Amino acid sequence: MYSHFNCTFVTKISNNTVILKQKIQAYNLFTKFRLSFLVIVSAVLGYYFENGKTDTTLLLLIFGGLLVTAASNGSNQIWERELDKLMKRTAGRPLPMGTMSQTEAYLIVIISLVSGTFMLYCINATCAVLGFASYVAYVFLYTPMKRMSPWAVFVGAFPGAMPPLLGAIAANNQFGIVPGILFFIQFMWQFPHFWAIAWVAFDDYKAGGFSLLPYKEGKCKNTAFQIVLYTLILIPISILPWLFGWTGIPSLIIVSLCGLFFFLYAYRLFLTLDDKAARKLMFASFIYLPVVQLAHVLDRLPKVTELLN
Repeated sequence: MYSHFNCTFVTKISNNTVILKQKIQAYNLFTKFRLSFLVIVSAVLGYYFENGKTDTTLLLLIFGGLLVTAASNGSNQIWERELDKLMKRTAGRPLPMGTMSQTEAYLIVIISLVSGTFMLYCINATCAVLGFASYVAYVFLYTPMKRMSPWAVFVGAFPGAMPPLLGAIAANNQFGIVPGILFFIQFMWQFPHFWAIAWVAFDDYKAGGFSLLPYKEGKCKNTAFQIVLYTLILIPISILPWLFGWTGIPSLIIVSLCGLFFFLYAYRLFLTLDDKAARKLMFASFIYLPVVQLAHVLDRLPKVTELLN
């Protein structure tokens, strides 16, 4: 009898563990935790670029930003739950798979948005307004536009470029040219970054009714030229911190080399119009942004080190 009870108890624990793992996995997919983490990296680097202190403000920025981003990603999946079923890359998400109810999804979004916005408000009111505005722009402008016009990429670039701006304002509580430049660099980076993703996932996006490449022909020479053009423009834009005297020669060299390699990957796509080249460009874009932002911050390392001591 004891043995039977023990086996039943162990089985229940095992089943509960499996359910818990599945639930955690569903929450991770629903909030796109990895993507949210990359967003927070940009915000933190923007914070330190403006000499933000390592204190509770930083923690509020990290967790507040994570929660608002999670709410944005979750709302996007609620909006597109039926469309996600049509695409291979999204068919395994919690709502299409039925591993999460709509009620549960709405609760996650509401709790994340309210608590995240409150945390940003604890930093300053400007951060809260910018965080909430990013959520609204991403969910109610960018998301529905994705099926209407390639201009959705332009609209989505605004909330997408908000993290370093938010981080800088969390540090100094004011708008200015520094937060503006940090915003502008990430804003321009998003076009070649997202177009590379849209190129790789073109057929899948088409199945869902999304038109996100800049030309109706899709994967064509004109689209590739646009990508090359933006990577080229990004080079002088990314060295603006040096031109304004905020950073030195080390970051100038690193940022310039990153821009050159990013451009060469784009040019390779222009020459080949090949999905493999687009995929390489996509991965290059993931590397480019954090390296450039980190180079800018580390070039101000004496000030950052002073803050950490």
